[in-house]
Amino acid sequence: MTNQEAASARTQVAGQLTRESWQRPWYAQLAAFVASVLVMVPAVWICDWLLPGFHAGVPGGPFLFAAVLGIVAVIVQPILVGAAVRLGWIGVLLLAFLGQALIVVIAAAILPMVKLDDYWSAFVVAIVVGLVSTLLGWFGSAGTSQVLVGRLVSRHHRRPIQVADPEVDGVVFVQMDGVPFPVLQMAVTAGTVPTLSRWIRSGSHRMTEWTPKLPATTPASQMGILHGVIDGIPAFRWYDRERDRVLVANKPADAAVIEGDMSTGRGLLVDDGVSISNLFTGDAPAAVLTMSRRVRGGELAQRAVANFVLNPSGLTRALSRSVSELFRDRFQARRAIRRDVQPRCERTWETALLRSVTNGALRDLNTILVAEHMLRGTRSIYVDYVDYDEVAHHAGVLRPESLEALEAIDGVLHQLELVASAAPRRYRFVILSDHGQSQGAIFADRYGEDLATLVARLANSDVAASDDSVEGWGRTKALVDELAAGDGVSSRAGTTASRAMDRHERNVPEVVSPGEAAQGRTATRSDDRPATGDETFHVFGSGNLGLIYVRGEKERLDRAELHRRYPGLVRGLAEHPGVGFVVVMDEGGPIALGNHGSHRLDDGHVEGEDPLTPFGHYAPEFVRRVAHRPEAPDIYVNSLVEPGTEEVAAFEGLVGCHGGLGGWQDRASAVIPTDVPFPEDRIVGADALHVALCAILRHCGHRQDVAYDGVAPAEPAAGVTGS
Repeated sequence: MTNQEAASARTQVAGQLTRESWQRPWYAQLAAFVASVLVMVPAVWICDWLLPGFHAGVPGGPFLFAAVLGIVAVIVQPILVGAAVRLGWIGVLLLAFLGQALIVVIAAAILPMVKLDDYWSAFVVAIVVGLVSTLLGWFGSAGTSQVLVGRLVSRHHRRPIQVADPEVDGVVFVQMDGVPFPVLQMAVTAGTVPTLSRWIRSGSHRMTEWTPKLPATTPASQMGILHGVIDGIPAFRWYDRERDRVLVANKPADAAVIEGDMSTGRGLLVDDGVSISNLFTGDAPAAVLTMSRRVRGGELAQRAVANFVLNPSGLTRALSRSVSELFRDRFQARRAIRRDVQPRCERTWETALLRSVTNGALRDLNTILVAEHMLRGTRSIYVDYVDYDEVAHHAGVLRPESLEALEAIDGVLHQLELVASAAPRRYRFVILSDHGQSQGAIFADRYGEDLATLVARLANSDVAASDDSVEGWGRTKALVDELAAGDGVSSRAGTTASRAMDRHERNVPEVVSPGEAAQGRTATRSDDRPATGDETFHVFGSGNLGLIYVRGEKERLDRAELHRRYPGLVRGLAEHPGVGFVVVMDEGGPIALGNHGSHRLDDGHVEGEDPLTPFGHYAPEFVRRVAHRPEAPDIYVNSLVEPGTEEVAAFEGLVGCHGGLGGWQDRASAVIPTDVPFPEDRIVGADALHVALCAILRHCGHRQDVAYDGVAPAEPAAGVTGS
């Protein structure tokens, strides 16, 4: 496509978006109000027919009641929203369940012919009106995004905000968590992500691949992207020798410790940015639903959510989609069993519930928060949508439900594109994934024992195991902790719920004894018991990367000391058919050991078959870097990668995983505007990507008072290299 054709395409798209941006004359606004009333009429008629406690009166009563209901909603909404914000998050929740019913009560009181017996009848009327309006509105608009963001845009159009620096372009960073570059490339080619496909085909954006270093996991990548630092995070969870405690990146208290240790104070979002639904803040002045939670979203977030839940189509949409995701997951899980889809993992009601939160209410909540900040002119926004990652973990990277989740994120991009057309400053969209995903049968299913059991058997020692999939639970905990912010009833209730979740925390290590290992303990763990802290080893699974620590040691044990204490451990792990390589510290530095050879990482000396060869060009550099870090475990274990299929064997109970090497987990994606600076060659390392993203911000007029964006690590693989 030529530049002229691309410009023409962008002009055409801009025209289409302007027509959808709700910047319309009064008669168009009146027509929209009439349409919304007509959509409510069937719901009012259904309530009049079914509910003994509600009667709309004369034959034209449903039309009249729907009209009055719409007018009352417009008048009362600002009052209710203001009251909800002053009460905190509990006020917002009360508004969600009581506000619409109150509007029904007021509308019924205005019309003498309407009979309403009690408040619960009003509550049911509000629910039915919301459900039916959502359903009919979806059919009437072909499911378009006006349902979610229309009222926000309309409200801000009536009361536009002027920013002091409109010449500075805003930047919205959208993280599509865990989407591998090959998957995105196929989706764009197939046209199943129409927004991204339009951007790329029109020439406004280009799609590129970047390579995250080891470990290929969200904490390391987000710390690198947002703060420019990737060292210090060996996995999703690990044993901190200095503090003698386990750190888990999606536990808010631990995330705060991690960010406190590593932040330079010059993060990606330090210049009037906001962090939404991330692990770390990027030094943003404001953050909401962010794990480290060093700063909060405050009244703006509460007001945005309050406006959302007061709208029947907003709240009902979120709830109905959450319920839909729950039952869709259960149906798809049973279908996979019926069809004997392989590989697959266990999918429970618990995993379905997590999906219903991340792909239902949380997705809409994130979108509302991003839209609100865009309409207020926030300079930079970074938001993480975990929809694809959550589904692909349990279904697989190319399964239909995973691709549907990716398509839903693409729909969010269109919603935000519509919001941008009404924002007080121009916004550019930068889309990226933090890592990819690999697929394969679970290690425990393949070999009848998990990694912790294997270690207990080989070392003849008790092992504290932490290999449950816990990534999704952190989002729920962050939401509950957000409710605990502030003072008063809201804070006390939220704090109580948060503490209850802490008492039932899933990230508690479990003990595996040599006796249980000898009996062939399986992944069901029917006899698990909590760790006491006296166990010899602590074993973590992070995708297909395993970390083995000798507990209580302040320094890393080398190969000779491990052999002296546990003679069969290192050799037994290296020779296991499900292990690709193990890494230990040897006399001359770190060494990678495989079943048929070894690779000395400092000088590159190989004996026999190089165990790192199947894992790609960057494997020696990546493994060498993490092996020299003080936070490295005594033993790193990376699973095999199957030739041909590139499938791996996760040490967690996941069919789609990331954390180690092998497969698509180190093939991340980015979609970048073509009119901003960005390296042509492939970027290697999230810290190098941070530098490139900071350059985009500087190009747009940001970070003028911020010191240099950070020093890229000295090793060649850290920077921008050839592909």
